[in-house]
Amino acid sequence: MGSQPKVAIIILNYNGLVDTLACLESLEQLDYANYEIIVVDNGSFDGSVAAVGQAYPRVLILETGENLGYAAGNNVGLQYMLESGAAYALLLNNDTVVAPEFLTQLVDTVEIDPLIGVAGPTIYYFDQPDTIWSVGGAIDWGRGQTGMIGLDQPDTGQFGQTPRPVDFVTGCALLIKRQVLKKVGLLDARFFMYFEETEWCTRIRRAGYRIIHVPSSKIWHKIKPGQQHLSPRVHYYMTRNRLLFLRAGKAPLMTWGYVLLENLRTLLSWSIRPKWRHLRSQRGIMVKAIRDFWLDRFGRVDLSL
Repeated sequence: MGSQPKVAIIILNYNGLVDTLACLESLEQLDYANYEIIVVDNGSFDGSVAAVGQAYPRVLILETGENLGYAAGNNVGLQYMLESGAAYALLLNNDTVVAPEFLTQLVDTVEIDPLIGVAGPTIYYFDQPDTIWSVGGAIDWGRGQTGMIGLDQPDTGQFGQTPRPVDFVTGCALLIKRQVLKKVGLLDARFFMYFEETEWCTRIRRAGYRIIHVPSSKIWHKIKPGQQHLSPRVHYYMTRNRLLFLRAGKAPLMTWGYVLLENLRTLLSWSIRPKWRHLRSQRGIMVKAIRDFWLDRFGRVDLSL
């Protein structure tokens, strides 16, 4: 094996002690040698900092002192990476476990093409280890929609073994080159959580780089199928940040018309259709999300109504 470029693995933690320790344990099995692990602690109060420091004294812990959200929290790690001289940054969710070869396969793929700016692995559900959560993402600019490719599909080899271009890869596991990061800048902290990596990848693609999914690189994510959008908190940020993403991405006027009509239909359905009675309590959250977007209220928001 030739000289390996250094990778800064950035793991954001917020009161996720058990998951973070399991993630770090899986990283101990990597067949890639030249890496540094940075745990950015987002103001945890569950003893995470002390426990991680004791179990993994070689892991660098950066404490933010408060919950900065996904974007700004990861930016702390990315800024450190730029100052440390690492060739790559890998954003990795703390609630994942990884295959030993996953990082080697990502880096080897990116190294062969200077126009590849970002790469991501195949991501499976932890509790359904052969079922896909994401093999990259697609953006429908006409409808203003984004989605995970392969979501909830059993892996039968349908996506092959050849690295393939996608519109974005999820921030659950995202490898980015140093020179790309320097050119396009950090994550947009206005998002706080959700859509920030989609906007980032859009910026990267428009700067002339490719976004690649590497099928042979594999990790497992501790997320439950079908439960991603049930939380009012998730619904707020997904609604508001979808609009922010469309603005940042300069979506055409036709797209805005479609999205606004879609939001109106959703609110009407939740109000009058018995099928959606269980979601009526989220109407206020959705209205607040739309209002906050138009009032330029971004970042972390108080969701008390």
